[in-house]
Amino acid sequence: MEKNQEMISHTIQESMEVQAQLLDQCLPTIVQIAAVLVRALRAGHKIVLFGNGGSAADAQHVAAELVNRFLMERAALPAIALTTNTSILTSVSNDSSFDQVFARQVEALVQEEDVAVGISTSGNSPDVLNGIRAAREKGAITVGFTGRSGGKLKGVVDLCLCVPSEDTPRIQEAHITVWHAICEVIERELFGA
Repeated sequence: MEKNQEMISHTIQESMEVQAQLLDQCLPTIVQIAAVLVRALRAGHKIVLFGNGGSAADAQHVAAELVNRFLMERAALPAIALTTNTSILTSVSNDSSFDQVFARQVEALVQEEDVAVGISTSGNSPDVLNGIRAAREKGAITVGFTGRSGGKLKGVVDLCLCVPSEDTPRIQEAHITVWHAICEVIERELFGA
């Protein structure tokens, strides 16, 4: 019991330290990303999000917050998680390659000035990188959410949030905290206090 308490305490402390570093090191980037998303939504463009595993769940979580609501009753906002259609995911994987599951959907759905958000804790997921590259070809604004180094993703996006950690759980916790802050900014900017 005491060992578990120690482990849990250590995990929460680590998370708090990463969040403090995030605030200290990444706030200007987060503000920029929020501004880009607000501008795109205000102009009638959509946000497309994608990632693998926990990052896929984050993409779906954020799309739900935008389409439905975050903190206020308001009009729906156009956001799509490219991680939810199993028929598309499996057909592209089977007929082409898993590395193309997001690129193919981006090709079909993304238009110029939409925002494509690739989420990868390592920054090196081939399917996420290909999705971002496809979005750039379509003239979309590209954003990355990743860990400390940024991996290859950092070099192919317009804006990149690199959480100051190498630890996947801590990176994912920071990502969702940032997304909640951004969703609140979006609602306030587009729909008032």
